[in-house]
Amino acid sequence: MAAGTVAWLATIGGGGSATAGGTMDAAALKSVADQGPGYMVEDFGYPDADKILTERHITLKQNDGHIVLADCGTAPDLLEVWAREKEKVCFKVTGARGYLALEIPAVFAVRGNNYSAQVDMTVGTEAKSFNVNKNGWTPVGESADEQGRDFMLMEIRTTR
Repeated sequence: MAAGTVAWLATIGGGGSATAGGTMDAAALKSVADQGPGYMVEDFGYPDADKILTERHITLKQNDGHIVLADCGTAPDLLEVWAREKEKVCFKVTGARGYLALEIPAVFAVRGNNYSAQVDMTVGTEAKSFNVNKNGWTPVGESADEQGRDFMLMEIRTTR
């Protein structure tokens, strides 16, 4: 085991010394830690979500990078979400599958694009899912609810 430790220390540049028991001292561990890059952990949080919330009053939570907020009219084939308080909010969809967790209150219609899409919405403690028509309008939320209640858009999922 001692020979393995010596070989390992030689490989990393020997920034410290091993003890008789085959463990490294603190200086050697610090040297190893300083040499390698740190770890990046993906939390799937939406980039610039705080700025978007401040500027556009849209809460974007988590995504896989395949459904992103877009300026309406800037590209063909956008997914359009219509809400009483925001009017139209558009999303660009890419890839084979997409996921976006968000919060947009009082959504009443979605205009689909070339993707199969499903939106999940809530009103109070009740959750409801709607399949979105490809390249067409789908009534969702209050326009599809017999009681006309305000629904919050919570998730968008797409597949090619």
